Amino acid sequence: MGKVLLIEPDFILARTYKVALETVGHTVIMVSGAQSGISAADDCMPDAVVMEIQLIEHSGIEFLYEFRSYPEWQAIPVIIHSQIPPSEFAGSWEILKRDLGVNAYLYKTGTTLGSLIKTVEGALTPVNNEPVQL
Repeated sequence: MGKVLLIEPDFILARTYKVALETVGHTVIMVSGAQSGISAADDCMPDAVVMEIQLIEHSGIEFLYEFRSYPEWQAIPVIIHSQIPPSEFAGSWEILKRDLGVNAYLYKTGTTLGSLIKTVEGALTPVNNEPVQL
């Protein structure tokens, strides 16, 4: 199983996702913001990142630009799990995928805990390293 960095500003949701991922054997490092996400990644070197794109202080996009600026983090799979509908990013999917290395975009409203777990596990063991399309 993998080490997952979970960046989620809503504590109740973060705790729920943490428990679900830990139940299937993942280690989860839970933080609420972009800067604490960078610090946590530096401390723990995650195998995958699951993040909300709407974060306090710095946006998830700012986090991704900084995160991807470090060579040792460029291959780490990133899953956006957001309350923003994917249609809002449909025109930017190529940039998210190509430039920021986003592997999947999950809309919270339509994602079960089982789907989240399956997506994380798929990102940790990619078949062909191809990102999930919106």
